[in-house]
Amino acid sequence: MNDLDGSRGAGRRLWAVVGATGTGKSDLALDLAERLRADGNPAEIVNADAMQLYRGMDIGTAKLSVDERRGIPHHLLDVREVDQDAAVAWYQPEACAAVQQIHERGGDAILVGGSGLYVSSVIFDFRFPPRMPGVRERLEAELARDGVGVLLARLREADPATAARIDPRNTRRVVRALEVVEQGGHNHGAVLPDAPTLWSPQTRIIGLQVERSELVARLDARVERMWAAGLVEEVADLRSRGLELGSTAGRAIGYAQALAQIEERSTEAEAIAETQALTRRYARRQVSWFKRYPSIEWIGHPIDVDALVR
Repeated sequence: MNDLDGSRGAGRRLWAVVGATGTGKSDLALDLAERLRADGNPAEIVNADAMQLYRGMDIGTAKLSVDERRGIPHHLLDVREVDQDAAVAWYQPEACAAVQQIHERGGDAILVGGSGLYVSSVIFDFRFPPRMPGVRERLEAELARDGVGVLLARLREADPATAARIDPRNTRRVVRALEVVEQGGHNHGAVLPDAPTLWSPQTRIIGLQVERSELVARLDARVERMWAAGLVEEVADLRSRGLELGSTAGRAIGYAQALAQIEERSTEAEAIAETQALTRRYARRQVSWFKRYPSIEWIGHPIDVDALVR
């Protein structure tokens, strides 16, 4: 169980900087941390982007380099290899421990990222049922043999509320939901509860927003920059390190498309166009997820960081 409002570090705040990809969350987190540190608050940043957990996944995730972090400590970047899974049940205790340790050092913790379930696992009262490897292996075998449609039909019958909320393209979530159903559970945390409860009252959620047409232009341009910056070469290197062996990293938007280009299953133009379309769709899902957060404060650009901390 999390202890983000424990006695040690009492009074320290947990900030969550959230929003769609491409809205400037990393920059705001840095500006906020610098502003707090100028006031004597040794704030530190905790990553909540599922793909930035992976070592070597830099260009396609817009991960800040060490030099770009302005000397501010960052946690949970580059902590997994690409052939390892990074499920939220693994991430939650790691992130909560990082937040608690920052508080104990006397600083505010700034959680930043757009992976909604990962953010939610830290700021809300989420508990995850244990994993059952034997059940999971059987379900994954069924998925490979019968396709996701069969598993989705079973989930809709057993737990229609969870089935309605899971993206049917996210086969890992479908398998996990059925795994939990077989344990007698429902609504296992792959979706945001209707009335989420904050772990700590000292939590402030800042949502960054950009007008839709501007965001689309930003995202399309960013994908083009990723290819120009060497994403295909990055993916080729990660492939030699097991990118395709894990069930998470190799499916990331941009990485899967670059793999298809490398294997000549698509042209560069097709890979870029598909990545742009999937990124736009992902941004819409992120906005829908974060809009359900209670007490979220939506802000746009330009951002007055001084006003945020007053």
